[in-house]
Amino acid sequence: MHLWVPECPHYLDELIRLEGRGKAHHACHACGDSDAPYRCEDCFSVNLFCCSCIITLHQNVPLHRVKRWQDGYFYSTTLKQLGLRIQLGDHTEKLCCNPKPAHDNDFVIIDVHGIHEVALDFCDCANAPSHYRQLLRRRLFPATSTDPRTAATFAVLEHFHLLSFESKVSAYEFYHSLARRSDNTGIAPIKDRYSVFLRIMKQWRNLKSLKRSGRGHDPAGVDATQEGQLAVLCPACPQFGKNVLDDLANVSPNQRWLYSLFLAIDANFRLKRRFVSNNIKDPGLSRGWGYFVEEQQYKAYLHDHADEAQEKSACVSHNAVNMADTKASKGLTATGVGSIVCARHDMRLANGVGDLQKGEKYINMDYIVFSALSTLSTAPIVNFSYDIACQWYKKLWQRVSTALPLQLQPNRTQTTFNFFVPKFHIAAHIPACQTNFSFNWTPGVGRTDGEVPERGWADINHIASSTKEMGPGSRRDILDDHFGDWNWKKVASLGTSSKMIKEAVKAEKEHRHALTELEESIQESDLGVASLTTWKSEVIAWELDHSNPNPFESRIAGDFFSLLFSLELVMQDTQDLENGSSVSLHSHVTPGILISTGVDLEHAHQHATNEQQANILAHRNSLQHQIDAWTEIQLLYMPSVSRLRATGPKPNSARPEDFQLLLPSDFCDLTPCDPKLLEMEWSLRFAQASDTLDECRSHIHIRHQLLRFKSRHLRGQGANTRAQRTVQAVEKQLVLSHDKYSRARSALVCLSRHLDRVRWDHKLQVLKKSDLRPIGDLGGQTQGTAIMSWIWLTHGISLHHSEGLQDSLRVEWCKTRARHTRWLEEIQLLLVEMRRVLAFFAWEAKCWDERQILRVVDRSEYAEGLTAYAKRQAAVRRALSASFLEMWSNVGALVNAGLDDGAEDQEDDRPSIDGLPH
Repeated sequence: MHLWVPECPHYLDELIRLEGRGKAHHACHACGDSDAPYRCEDCFSVNLFCCSCIITLHQNVPLHRVKRWQDGYFYSTTLKQLGLRIQLGDHTEKLCCNPKPAHDNDFVIIDVHGIHEVALDFCDCANAPSHYRQLLRRRLFPATSTDPRTAATFAVLEHFHLLSFESKVSAYEFYHSLARRSDNTGIAPIKDRYSVFLRIMKQWRNLKSLKRSGRGHDPAGVDATQEGQLAVLCPACPQFGKNVLDDLANVSPNQRWLYSLFLAIDANFRLKRRFVSNNIKDPGLSRGWGYFVEEQQYKAYLHDHADEAQEKSACVSHNAVNMADTKASKGLTATGVGSIVCARHDMRLANGVGDLQKGEKYINMDYIVFSALSTLSTAPIVNFSYDIACQWYKKLWQRVSTALPLQLQPNRTQTTFNFFVPKFHIAAHIPACQTNFSFNWTPGVGRTDGEVPERGWADINHIASSTKEMGPGSRRDILDDHFGDWNWKKVASLGTSSKMIKEAVKAEKEHRHALTELEESIQESDLGVASLTTWKSEVIAWELDHSNPNPFESRIAGDFFSLLFSLELVMQDTQDLENGSSVSLHSHVTPGILISTGVDLEHAHQHATNEQQANILAHRNSLQHQIDAWTEIQLLYMPSVSRLRATGPKPNSARPEDFQLLLPSDFCDLTPCDPKLLEMEWSLRFAQASDTLDECRSHIHIRHQLLRFKSRHLRGQGANTRAQRTVQAVEKQLVLSHDKYSRARSALVCLSRHLDRVRWDHKLQVLKKSDLRPIGDLGGQTQGTAIMSWIWLTHGISLHHSEGLQDSLRVEWCKTRARHTRWLEEIQLLLVEMRRVLAFFAWEAKCWDERQILRVVDRSEYAEGLTAYAKRQAAVRRALSASFLEMWSNVGALVNAGLDDGAEDQEDDRPSIDGLPH
């Protein structure tokens, strides 16, 4: 922008220059006539023309805007005023012998350039087609099929159609922007054709859907269109008979989950509709052909079950459940819509949308869900995601068998139905729901999160204010159209799944290493090996049958850690009493404040009294005497330290705590040292680092329990302030232990270079602040991506470990295993979906090839159009397939490289993108 600002005056000059005629020569650019006052605003040329030439040049572009130079400026005129007439009919070179002017010689055409009044002649010869056909053959869409007086160009319809999808602009805003482009002053009012434009667009949307779905190629005609037949299908989902075989008999049982349907259910209360018009006056054109359920059958079903009461939620206070009967509906015929979508690819399902009359009632959602499911082939597994799934599923099959029409009832003998709560919503549920309905812990779902309906609502909500005031049929047609465009954009973007698989391969590797590291640390003791075997049996049993004990739930009573925490505080208090350093506390102070007595003395000199300062000086003097005695003996074993102290840097102060002791690890890189001394310090430092790591774990555990106790039991500023002081004291101790560990580890790094010690740093890793978190803390990540901090790798389980620690390790191992398994499943799902996408495109291309000769017509031009459109659609599918194949060309190598790293046991079942799906 800074480069443009200096040129701004020149830009302005050029814009103003175009207000004039330009160079001095003002003759007609075509014939040279000196009287050339006309210039076209929409042609690329800015040259001047005479009246005759401007008309001749615009015979094939009669909707351009022209201006005339008069009185020293250009003013607007029209080609109609200049004498241009538009002749319709199939006349190639000769003029029509029997032209018939439009009614009152007044015809309006709505175009991208504006709203034009034109002189138009129909062909009225003996064999001439009807007037509306003559308009359509010139790419003009007539307002009516009888005596049309208004038309819209295909260009403006396509322009608005796409613009409404991308910008969500309303027809009212778009039409009036065209009117203002025609005349932005209001001096010459434009004829109002807004209602006509609405009607044309409604018909245009319907025709485009029919055309794209191949209904024009069906010999049975448009009326034979089946429910849901205009919907854009998801190429990545299993479409039996299209991208997978109908028969799964040859598929092994442990691979059947790859043919699961993932369906997400949700309601949107932004898409309301006021009590405007009715289905008789505005019935709509789709009649259940798209994404909305068929209206008459749906309303009849709701009428028969209108008096059924909604069961209250037994989980948390779900407003969707408990307030379904009290949802405000005054002045509304629809309080929102319910919908079911593909949970992995965010695509609307055919017949998977329906109006909600009074909240999110089960009777509505049941019909919508199983109406969509009835349009799909029977899948071996159906996974439902619903934010109230824990309540919805309870009496679902009872409602289905007693209330739903027979044709909507699923075959439960051939299909397994699973129920989940979306990952973002599940945190609001009770703990039992958070494990029993979790995507993270259930096998066969990959990294599906179930939250896709929210993303789709964010797109469609932009037109909620427009559709709210529409009649029922128009609203359904427009929402159907937007849902179809949303699906098509999703189809066109499926090639980007290569990015997703890259992320999945990387994450699978990280979580595989985390799982391996955790299992190796547990298996360093016999008890750990036995425990791990038991845990594996338990988690596999639960995955096969959820009625078994849930391994992801803690089996320690809720008060166990509080009792353990209290015991630690009592032991600390006992030690303080033995040292004579106990601090008397007020009787009303919360129990958590007791912990401060164990950490105050070390930091007391920072805010101490004079008497305490005197005690510190005494300790300092004692420490100095001990250092003096120690350094005298040190010279006998390490005589070189005297030279190092003499030549090395001096301490910052004379205080004994700043004195440099110069242990072997401090100077072994500078001068030779006795190996025995190095070995001794190694043993001491290794023990020191291990003990300090235990201290860090203890401080983290105490801090976690303090914060939990504070959150659950303390109220009021005073109590919270005192508790916060306790937490801060523990934090200081944790910082000191962290520093102590870091110093010990730094010494081990130096010593290891001289003692040839290896692999010790696997147990004593670099301790970052981000590692100082309790078991189960996600560290800012999601439940499915978090990796447990390495400090909790126990390196074997022994009998002295507390029951609480063993239980925490069991739960954490189960979660770590599940996280890795979900990422591995995600890779497999993505590869299978890629193959299904390619197979679906091949099936669609074949269908369009067959449609070339499916319908027999008498006239050759219609036959050629049918063939050409079918060929173009087939070419589009093959082009998409080729494009996606190119995007995915390195996916196989990427996956194999990622799985080769430590995954030798998976060689036989390794997923691949090669070959067609079963």
